[in-house]
Amino acid sequence: MQIPEACGPVSRRVSQVLAGRAVSPEVALADGSLLTDRDSQLGLWMIYELSYRGFDDVDPALEWDPELVGLRVALERRIEHELRAATRGRVADALQDSGQDSDQVGELLLRMVETDRGPQLASYLRRDASLEQMRDYLRERSVQQLKESDPQAFLLPRLQGSAKVALAEIQYDEFGGGRPERLHQQLYAETLAAAGLDPTYGAYVDDVSATSLASGNVMSMFGLNRRLLAAGLGHFAAFEASSSVPSRRVSAGLERLGLAGAAAYFDEHVEADAVHEQVATQDICGAFVADHPEAWADVIFGAACCLHLDHLSAGELLARWQPREDAEVAS
Repeated sequence: MQIPEACGPVSRRVSQVLAGRAVSPEVALADGSLLTDRDSQLGLWMIYELSYRGFDDVDPALEWDPELVGLRVALERRIEHELRAATRGRVADALQDSGQDSDQVGELLLRMVETDRGPQLASYLRRDASLEQMRDYLRERSVQQLKESDPQAFLLPRLQGSAKVALAEIQYDEFGGGRPERLHQQLYAETLAAAGLDPTYGAYVDDVSATSLASGNVMSMFGLNRRLLAAGLGHFAAFEASSSVPSRRVSAGLERLGLAGAAAYFDEHVEADAVHEQVATQDICGAFVADHPEAWADVIFGAACCLHLDHLSAGELLARWQPREDAEVAS
């Protein structure tokens, strides 16, 4: 994969370091939200990618370049602070609802997902999306889904006992159950190809939005920082628990648009995630909190982050597709 095209001072500085060129003086981060700042998210995505597949002709040793690590830490601190502020009310309500009974963590996570009332993106894709809108959706999700479960793989060596076994069980399914052609990443690549899109890893990094990059980056942030292990588990549980029903709706939308051949990825998740949600909420998060009661709030924080980012991404796509007058009528 080639180094993406920079879109601002942060991503430009990262690309200069990756290319081995002299860099400009230290850059200041944007004043507003970093979750919706494409320059910041692209720069962070490029830094994280050094811990995954990397870039063509870029020295792998740059994964631990002090300048890039320092920039990564600065970005992560701002993003974590923003996420904690954005989810504070949701986390407080969940903790009050549960009474912080560790035996109830699984039920609480499922209830958070079931009662969530975000933008109805999957319903729109099922009933109303045009072919180009569906392709837009698939393209935006490609940066995340073509490395599906890779961020969560970093959580495994940090677990022990029942939680470790349960996560490994889900990962075995995500990584194809011993069959390379059943890798969920591969299934998504085939979905892209069937929809007339480029299935190459990283093909759309230069095109996707800040919120699409942020959705993937937060998974990497949780996976690559041991202190955020509990948040990573909560995020993963909410992600699995919120996948089955939307996947069924997206599959129906693909069939409506004459793209039934592109639905295998989503059909797989209708069944798999109906099982995975129980394992992730009960056997992973429940077991982890039983062993680490102090981690309860961070597990809930991670789940709240997943739901918050879903809201941002879905809201952005629906606003992009729906004319203003339609949105006003709908409201």
